[in-house]
Amino acid sequence: MPTITLPDGSTRSFDGTTSAAAIALDISEGLASCAIGARINGELCDLNTSISDDADVKIVTARKGEKESDPDALMMIRHSCAHVMAEAIQRVRPEAQLVYGPALETGFYYDIAFDDASPLSSDEFEAIEAEMKSIIKEDRPFTRYELGSSDGIKKLEDEGSKYKLDNANRAIEGGSTTLSWYATGEPYSNWEDLCRGPHVPSTGRIGAFKIQSIA
Repeated sequence: MPTITLPDGSTRSFDGTTSAAAIALDISEGLASCAIGARINGELCDLNTSISDDADVKIVTARKGEKESDPDALMMIRHSCAHVMAEAIQRVRPEAQLVYGPALETGFYYDIAFDDASPLSSDEFEAIEAEMKSIIKEDRPFTRYELGSSDGIKKLEDEGSKYKLDNANRAIEGGSTTLSWYATGEPYSNWEDLCRGPHVPSTGRIGAFKIQSIA
């Protein structure tokens, strides 16, 4: 029966394994409606991360009209938007090979290789942004799943994802025994990306965006 300690020092107990989403709803429907993630024992996590032991939990929210934006919320939104942009680019340019797409204090980016194909042009921004708007409108969930390191490596080898394979090997060398993916929708059915996360609950929670440049 985990006991959850909130930022104000108050506690709430649950009969069994719970999640940040359930904790937010237990506090109030209003909090649950604007929750997009959580810090669990200091680690930024997905909203639906399971919690089976006592933990310190802070709900991360994105509220319309807030005068000051929560840095954690911005990081999660930007990271998720990077995924949406990568999916949109691969719709426009199917040959694009993904490398790495982190959030930054000023926004986000995604390293993408085109090998022998012509490089991406700013003339394609309009088409990419149109695809991004479509993906956001679909409001598909960010769905996490994990594979053991050997199965994960085989999946990447079968896909020919040489840059993602390099990222995975670095993670394994760093001590990871599993590899995680995020699908925007259903795993193995919708678009997905090798990623540690965390992400907002669904693409519809991203909001406004703008592609500004190619480095």
